[in-house]
Amino acid sequence: MRDLTESVESMEQLAAVWRLMVLDRDPRADVRDLPGVAVRWADCRFAFWNCVTLTDVGADAGSLRQRLGQAAGIMRSKSRPGFLWVFEDLLDDEARAVLGEAAGAAGLAYAFPGTGMAGDLLPVPEPVHPELTFARVSDDELLRAYADINARAYGFPLEDGRDGLAGSSLWKSRVFAYLGLRDGVPVTCAATVEADGRLFVVLVATDPAWERHGYGEAVTRKALHEGARATGLTRATLHATAAGAPVYPRIGFEPNSPIRFYSLAEPSELAEPAELVEPAAPAGPAG
Repeated sequence: MRDLTESVESMEQLAAVWRLMVLDRDPRADVRDLPGVAVRWADCRFAFWNCVTLTDVGADAGSLRQRLGQAAGIMRSKSRPGFLWVFEDLLDDEARAVLGEAAGAAGLAYAFPGTGMAGDLLPVPEPVHPELTFARVSDDELLRAYADINARAYGFPLEDGRDGLAGSSLWKSRVFAYLGLRDGVPVTCAATVEADGRLFVVLVATDPAWERHGYGEAVTRKALHEGARATGLTRATLHATAAGAPVYPRIGFEPNSPIRFYSLAEPSELAEPAELVEPAAPAGPAG
C-alpha cells in the first residue's frame, strides 16, 4: 500500500493556504469544506484564487465520478473561471485509471499537470545572485509589480493578476513576498507563508523575457530563507507545474502526489473523448 502521508499533507496545505488567500481577496468568498470537496472560490479575475479540490482519501471510481460531478456543478454556478485540483495519489487504482474519462463525462477539460513537493529543508542559506537584488513587498507599488510578473508569466491580462493581489494587507505583512530586481527592475518573484506548521511557497514567477537565468530559484531561496528566519519553521511545501518542477529538487524539495488541473470544458470539447496528452501549461500557483 502506498504511503499517502505526504500526498494528504499536500492536499491539506492547499486547503489551508487557499482559505487564507481567498478570504483575503474577499471576506465573503465561497470557502466551504464539504464531504469530499473543498471550495476556495473568490470568484475574481485571478483564476488561481478560484479553486475546488477533491479531498477524499482512497476514493474509488464511483465516488470519484460523484465528486467530479459535484465539483463541476459548483464551478458552473460561478461567474468567473477557475480550476479543479485532483491529487492523483488520493485515488485508488481503479479511480486513477478512469479519471480522464470520468472528468470528461462531468464536463471538465484537462488543463495542465502539477506535482506536490515537500521537504525538511529549512533553514536555507541566504542566496546571492550576481545580477539580482531582493526587495520585500511592503507597499502597493511593489505588490503591483509582483502581480504583473505573475500575469505575464501565466499569460493572464495584467488586470487579472492585479485583481488577485492589489490592495492586499496580507501580502504586505504575513506573506514573505520578495521581488528579484535586475538593474532596479522587478523581473522575478516568490513568496512563502506559514500554514499549519509549514512554510508554503506560493506564486513563484519570472518575467518570460528573463527566464533561464536562475532568477526563479534565487528568489525562491530568498523567500524561504526569510520566512524560515522569521518563523523558525523547518518544513516547506509547494505545488509545482511542469515548468517549475526541475528547480525545486535543487533546493531540497522532494515530489509526492501528481496533480491534475481541470477547467470547465468548452462546448466544442464536450463531444471529444477525454485525453491525457499534456497541453501547453502556464507556470502555475507555485511555478
